[in-house]
Amino acid sequence: MTMTSPGLTVFPHQLLRCKTRPFRRNEADQAVTKILLIRHGHVEGIKPERFRGRADLALTDRGRAQALAVAKRVASLWLPARIYASPMRRCAETGGAIAKACGVEAITLDDLNDINYGAWQWRSHKEVAEAEPQLFAAWFATPHLVRFPNGDSLQDVVARTANALRLVLRDHGHEAIALIGHDSVNRALLLQLLDQPLSSYWRLAQEPCCINEIDVVDGHIYVQRINETSHLDGVAALAGD
Repeated sequence: MTMTSPGLTVFPHQLLRCKTRPFRRNEADQAVTKILLIRHGHVEGIKPERFRGRADLALTDRGRAQALAVAKRVASLWLPARIYASPMRRCAETGGAIAKACGVEAITLDDLNDINYGAWQWRSHKEVAEAEPQLFAAWFATPHLVRFPNGDSLQDVVARTANALRLVLRDHGHEAIALIGHDSVNRALLLQLLDQPLSSYWRLAQEPCCINEIDVVDGHIYVQRINETSHLDGVAALAGD
């Protein structure tokens, strides 16, 4: 099943306030929406780095092992009621592994799609740095001011991911939901949830099959974990990497 989330004009940070203190889980009268934000497993083009974006890459052997490991972790701790995944194959495979482990359906959500790198698509970082050194340097120094040639800006990614977040908050109160996305998508969502500027984009690490856990309680946001990868210990050795 493929879904697109409804386009509204209000951004999540206008609806929700981020809190830094932990909430008390034993308050049964609170309405809790748990968001598990998960990056897809390992693919070609991560090292040496390429602008992957809309390249429809399959998981590597290592990526498939990572997907099974994160699926086991999610099923043992949270059992989400619904899983939404980017339409890219790497996310569909990762989401499918989690869905199978949890006994729920994985739904394709277009608003979780990766950033569109346009003319830079699948080019190596080395190649782009040599061909367009100023714009390449700007992407890492001032990412919020960059638009890729014939492609997206970070503002485009934020607008799409905000739609996905609104869908979850509207349709899944009192439930745990897993969103399977990309490093760019996860960063864009986390910056909104943490009420941080887009200029902080590179300050958030997102490893393959990492878990970010966010609770929304009575309209307040509590980020419980970011970029957790302890469930992947030993996966590289098992996959032969």
